[in-house]
Amino acid sequence: MQAYLDKQTFFCFENTGHYSTNLSIYLSENNIDYVEETPLAIKRSVGIVRGKTDRLDSAIIARYAWLHRDELSLSSPKAQSVQEQGRLLSYREQLVRDRTGKMNSLKEIQSLLSSPSTDSCCKIIKKNIHYLTKQIEALEERINELVKGDESLDKNHKLLTTLKGVGLILSCQMLYHTNNFKRFESWRQFSSYCGVAPFEHSSGTSIKRKNRIHSIGDRKMKTLLTLASVSAVQCDKELKQYYKKKLAEGKSRMVALNNVRNKLLSRAFVVVKRGTPYVEMQRFVA
Repeated sequence: MQAYLDKQTFFCFENTGHYSTNLSIYLSENNIDYVEETPLAIKRSVGIVRGKTDRLDSAIIARYAWLHRDELSLSSPKAQSVQEQGRLLSYREQLVRDRTGKMNSLKEIQSLLSSPSTDSCCKIIKKNIHYLTKQIEALEERINELVKGDESLDKNHKLLTTLKGVGLILSCQMLYHTNNFKRFESWRQFSSYCGVAPFEHSSGTSIKRKNRIHSIGDRKMKTLLTLASVSAVQCDKELKQYYKKKLAEGKSRMVALNNVRNKLLSRAFVVVKRGTPYVEMQRFVA
């Protein structure tokens, strides 16, 4: 659990990826208190701002840190293995996007009339797709080796993959975003971070709408959880029954699937907290 601020002096800066990571490591090594905050939280705290300079941005961050000093908690850098895992996952995602683009281009070219130039383009694109696939497989192998090299990561990874629908990539993304399940105290907090937690939408007596998820969230995690939920509904009897129950209640397919996404997150935190693999319940009929 992170310690809360009890000092008058501390550093505060935005999370900007690799740049802020180096700064956080330096501050941590020198025992200097710091808070690494999301840029969106700082941006939305100041209202309308005209102009942008480094001096103005520094003043805005300092103002945010001072006004919210009683609410902020100290940050700490991720373990080196988790940071390395994040870099590999990020590059893999880039390669997957490139491969998807090449595959779409191949489909477009193949829809054209056959010609020598079309055939040549198709051959080149197919070679690129094959090369990218090999690179993606090599990265996944390296990610797997990295996880196995860290006892804590390997243990939690094995626990997570006992859940149907959760594979290597989703498991590793969860380990990275939760900092090996040290960043969030509950699955509900992580659900909100991913953008799959439903929130109430009402005002007085005139506005009363159904609970809905917020647009702010990690799109990568949301997409992976959606794919995992679709797979889980097909493979897990309990989740399949739960999904059908929600549909029978009049829920839309997307709302029912979102309930499954939250079920998966709940199970993930439970198996890690208990340290025991998930075992599907056996239902016996007399």
